[in-house]
Amino acid sequence: MASVTQEQIQKFHKNGFLVLEQFFSAEECDSMRSQIQKIIAEMEVPPHCRTEFSTKEEEQLQAQGSSDYFLTSGDKIRFFFEKGVLDGKGNFLIPKEKSVSKIGHALHAYDPVFKQITHSPKVQELGRKLGLERPVVVQSMYIFKQPGIGGEVTPHQDATFLHTEPLGRILGFWIALEDATQENGCLWFIPGSHTNGITRRMVRAASGASTCVEFVGSEPAYDDKQFIPLPISKGGLILIHGEVVHKSEHNSSESSRHVFTFHVMEAKGTTWSKENWLQPTTELPFPSLYT
Repeated sequence: MASVTQEQIQKFHKNGFLVLEQFFSAEECDSMRSQIQKIIAEMEVPPHCRTEFSTKEEEQLQAQGSSDYFLTSGDKIRFFFEKGVLDGKGNFLIPKEKSVSKIGHALHAYDPVFKQITHSPKVQELGRKLGLERPVVVQSMYIFKQPGIGGEVTPHQDATFLHTEPLGRILGFWIALEDATQENGCLWFIPGSHTNGITRRMVRAASGASTCVEFVGSEPAYDDKQFIPLPISKGGLILIHGEVVHKSEHNSSESSRHVFTFHVMEAKGTTWSKENWLQPTTELPFPSLYT
């Protein structure tokens, strides 16, 4: 893989994203895929997915269990499922490896394979080329985009969920572990949309509220014609500015679209919002990208 050029970095600042084909080798992609298979083989279905609920109260408790599971997943390796893949008792209606929507949010910290990829020399070099002085890793996710059922991801900006002051301090690394095509749900972007700030924030709800998070503000209606698709081959990396508007469509194909993605924050002169759903913990303060 060739080193990133100044011209490419200028392109990133202009568009809010940058495609780097073949940044990772096929072997590196396959090592992540086989590692995730092992993790799924050992997976236990979370308790909130195993309880049948019949009364309103039980339903609320289940929703609460589900939201607690999500809210406390920042420093753990946890499982999030596609809709309708489990029956009320938590038994799989389809093969379990086809049922998971994503695994998050600390693979980069606790799994040796994903930790090695996240902190790989070429990622660190890229961070330095981008001028990051004190980058820390805030979260990671393995996203499956399952064939036929992998749902659409509506237009959004990552800074809606990962808010900083000032803005412009969040950077996503999105790694295609198999080819991402228009058929299986590649990313779509509005070039240059990272320069207008954000219009919506997801914040932790007040304790005692019925939901764990709530949205403040709203997403404007985007014109579909403004989006351009970014298909990318296995091993490719897409750099995503925290405020660029992007989406992906439903996977209507017969092939999955596995991705490993992680987010980095430039910690120098930056405040991480106390209202973000994701918070560093004493067990896992945000680790430095540079080793």
